[in-house]
Amino acid sequence: MQTTFSLAQLADAEIKEAERILRVCVHCGFCNATCPTYQLLGDELDGPRGRIYQIKDLLEGAKPASAKMVKHIDRCLSCLNCMTTCPSGVNYMHLVDHARIHVEETYARPLGDRLLRALLALVLPRPRLFRWALRAAGLVRPVRRWLPGRLGGLIDQAPRRLPPAPSLGHAGAFPAEGARRKRVALLAGCAQQVLDPEINAATVRVLNRHGCEVVIAAGAGCCGALAHHMGKTAPALTQVKANVAAWSREIEGEGLDAIVINASGCGTTVKEYGFMLRDDPAWAPRAAAVAERACDLSELLDDLDLAAGGAPAPLTVGYHSACSLQHGQKIHALPRRLLETAGFVVRDIPEGHLCCGSAGTYNLLQPELAGQLRARKIANIASVAPDTIAAGNIGCISQLAGGTEIPVVHTVQLLDWATGGPKPAGLG
Repeated sequence: MQTTFSLAQLADAEIKEAERILRVCVHCGFCNATCPTYQLLGDELDGPRGRIYQIKDLLEGAKPASAKMVKHIDRCLSCLNCMTTCPSGVNYMHLVDHARIHVEETYARPLGDRLLRALLALVLPRPRLFRWALRAAGLVRPVRRWLPGRLGGLIDQAPRRLPPAPSLGHAGAFPAEGARRKRVALLAGCAQQVLDPEINAATVRVLNRHGCEVVIAAGAGCCGALAHHMGKTAPALTQVKANVAAWSREIEGEGLDAIVINASGCGTTVKEYGFMLRDDPAWAPRAAAVAERACDLSELLDDLDLAAGGAPAPLTVGYHSACSLQHGQKIHALPRRLLETAGFVVRDIPEGHLCCGSAGTYNLLQPELAGQLRARKIANIASVAPDTIAAGNIGCISQLAGGTEIPVVHTVQLLDWATGGPKPAGLG
């Protein structure tokens, strides 16, 4: 793609990176064939190629974002399916992230939209505040029918029951059973601690069982993805730097073999820490060291060689491959193989490459499109008649659970059960 940035514009490192990405694109349109929003809406401006043209025009003109352009950028899920499909290797992720920052800085959103985005950026990364917000949603539910627009949608998304507060939310170390093979840090996360703390508990159990000392580092918290994907650079980088500082202390102290993440949306972001802080000399080396050690839980479990065995009960699993895992981290077959090794029967879900509509805060900000994508995904899952659905991302788990009676669990909960842990509560 030909670009016309001025030399003055290219002196900006972010614009220079955007230009490099733009020039890789050859306009082929293969990306549209696998873009969820293009599949739903059939509008060129709601496909990756159309969004790339809009971003090019926005950045070259150095102009404020228009309402029309913002609508189409906001509709992007950042599922990164287009990056899997693209034959030229266009890094759409970095490009659309840059566009969202530009939108945040130059576009005056309607007041209601600004308040909702500010609320999500404030509440979701803070487990204690998020728990109180969900309790408040339960109190408001009886009058939900009178709540306007997306405010009512927020109540709909809130779970009707909250699990007890997690026992693993605080800093500490959990020793390996037997001889220690690895010392790893676990990202405890933010929303996941509230929505399903048993995911972290199962993670610690299965890692301890296989010779890993697990550390929850003091000072580590939200990965920064939620704010980052809304274009809110300052709070996102504050959260990123807090994690880099926390994990760097562990690396420089007793050392870390890995930083393990059991929410793939977070993992995709943590693996980008080196890129996000590349131009900050004070942080770049430590951020690169953190990103180098970051891994999805399935990668670590594969390295630990989980023992093959029979499943605790005959169970057919529909494996949902989260977009952030299969497209963001290029991990698709590995979790499926781990489940099969553990003795479960795993079924592939038709259209498994398409997003379920969760996408971080997308199902809260774009509930209509997210609902259509969930209905499509649930229909595809139902077609293979699984006993349970497994996924590696809390956003997908919550999104799918809201649309089906089939139990939805994290992959690690099944693997923990198969290697000596308790039966996942969701399976009854």
